[in-house]
Amino acid sequence: MRFFKTTELGYNAQNLVFMPTETDEGERLMEIYRNELARDKRILTVSGSQWGEGNTDVEVDGIKFRTAHFRIDFEYLKTFGVALKEGRNFSRDFATDKTNAVIVNETFVKRYGWSQPVGKQLTFAYGSIKNPTIIGVVKDFHFASLHEEIRPLMMHLDRELSVDLVWVKISPVEVSSTLALLEDTWRRIAPNTPFRHEFLEDFNQRQYLAEERWSQIVSYSAIFAMIIACLGLFGLAALLVVRRTKEIGIRKVLGASTAGIVNLLSKDFAKLVVMANLVAWPLAYFVMNKWLQDFAYRIQPEVWTFLGAGILALGIALLTISFQAIKSALANPVEALRYE
Repeated sequence: MRFFKTTELGYNAQNLVFMPTETDEGERLMEIYRNELARDKRILTVSGSQWGEGNTDVEVDGIKFRTAHFRIDFEYLKTFGVALKEGRNFSRDFATDKTNAVIVNETFVKRYGWSQPVGKQLTFAYGSIKNPTIIGVVKDFHFASLHEEIRPLMMHLDRELSVDLVWVKISPVEVSSTLALLEDTWRRIAPNTPFRHEFLEDFNQRQYLAEERWSQIVSYSAIFAMIIACLGLFGLAALLVVRRTKEIGIRKVLGASTAGIVNLLSKDFAKLVVMANLVAWPLAYFVMNKWLQDFAYRIQPEVWTFLGAGILALGIALLTISFQAIKSALANPVEALRYE
C-alpha cells in the first residue's frame, strides 16, 4: 500500500479536480467554464477529456498493433503536468492539429522502435482524425491503475468525441472557497446539469480500496493471532515453571544467576519460534508472490521483511515467557525446595 501511495505516476494529481459534464455539449460547457474561471487567480488551468480510453489498430510501414487512445484538449498536458519529451504540444495556432495530429507516449514509440518519431504519419482513422502525423512524444504516465502495464497511447483532439470530464487545476490555498467558486460558476452556466466533483487523488486511492481492505484484514488477523499465541505461550511458560520448580531451586542454591535461569527457561521456546519461522517464510513468500502477480507494478518481497518478522516474533515470544521466567528466578530457593 505504501508503494501505491508513493509511486511516481508521471503526472501531478495534487489539487486536480474533475467534474463529469453529463451532456453532449461538453466541449461548449468546458469553454464557457474556462472563460468564466479565468478571472480568478486561484484557478491555474482548465481542460477537458473523454472518460476512459478507447482501443484501436494503428499501422505504419506495414507494422500494425493495438493502441489505447483518447480525446484531450489543448490544456490537458499542462493541467496534468505531463512532461513532453519530444516535439510540441497541441496548439490553436495550427488548424490541422484538430484533424491531422496526435501525441503519443514513450511506449508507443518503443513498440515501433523509432529513433525519430516526430513527423511520422500513421495509418489511422477515427472520427474526425484521418491518417494523423505525430507532433509530440510525452514521457510515459499511468493513465490506468497500477494493476495494468503502461500501454501504447495516442492522444488527439477529435471533435466528434465529446468532452466527458472537465479538469480544473486549483491553487493549494483557500481550497474550500475555490470549490465554492467552482460550484457557483457551474450552476450559473449549466443550471440543468448537476455539479459533481472529485479530487483526482481521492479517485486514485479508491482504485485500491480492495487492497486497502485486504491490508486491514491481514493486520487485524495478525494482531489477533499474536494475542492468541501469546496467551498460549504464557500458559506453557507457567506450566514449565511449575514442572521445574525444584530444579530451579537447586540451581539457585548452587549459584545460578537470574539471567542464567531465565535463559534456561527461554531457550527451548526460542528454538521452536525459529523452527516455526523456517516453515512460515517459504509459505509466506509463495502466497505473497502469487498475490503480487495481479499487479503490473509491484514490490518484490525482500529478505529483510522475513528476517524482521522473525525477530519480532522471537522478541514477542521471549517477552511473554520472561514474565514467568523472571518471577521464578527471583523466587526464594528455599520455597522452591519445599515444593511438593
